[in-house]
Amino acid sequence: MKFPKQSQVQQDRTHRLIPYRYSDRGKPILNRIAQNGVDLLSDLTELEGATNDRLLGESGRLPGVSAIELVSGFRLAHIVNASFTHAHPLGGRFNSGGRGAWYAAFEMQTAQAEVAFHRTLELKEIGWKVEEVSPYVDYLADFRYDFHDIRGDPHFANCVDPDTYSASQALGFELLTSGSAGIVYPSVRSQGGTCIACFRPPLVLNVQEGPMVTFTFIDAEMSSVAIEKQKPEIGCRELRDP
Repeated sequence: MKFPKQSQVQQDRTHRLIPYRYSDRGKPILNRIAQNGVDLLSDLTELEGATNDRLLGESGRLPGVSAIELVSGFRLAHIVNASFTHAHPLGGRFNSGGRGAWYAAFEMQTAQAEVAFHRTLELKEIGWKVEEVSPYVDYLADFRYDFHDIRGDPHFANCVDPDTYSASQALGFELLTSGSAGIVYPSVRSQGGTCIACFRPPLVLNVQEGPMVTFTFIDAEMSSVAIEKQKPEIGCRELRDP
């Protein structure tokens, strides 16, 4: 298989929108369930550890991801690790169901368009007919590495097919097994937008929690999007080397 060219990526504050229920905001879900005692919380935590793919991956018990690949030592490490250990069963554009990737957009508008498209599909599949409010948290990350780049390359046009991941997953597998850092590609859902699929957890740098982004859907179609106003950041940024 012909591989794409490589480009040096130096991009700050890329956007990955993750559903609010998976974020750090508010009390942990197990604390809300186990309100009747410490013993119940302990049992639930043990049960989660036996069934949570991120925890299995971090302990070296997940076939698709090695524990030594995952990251640690900073507050949002579990958010990064979860994107690689909690893969969608059918995979994503450039990954299979056995191993995830960190997908992000260079622009907030692109991230919104990608999320809105996929959430709309989910609601239509279940025949959702009432108002749906879906909050997400924007996770910001920087990239400083050489990535394979299919932007403007007609040879890889089938990898940005809006209807199938067949060619793109095949390319992603070949690149992953050859040691690639990941792929930069044109957004399929936002014209002119740019996305990145990072295959290596340590290359997701300077991860920060950004604003909440709330989508409102009516009759399974996006009606509006609202971005939370945030106070200016105070203090130094958390930096890591690859």
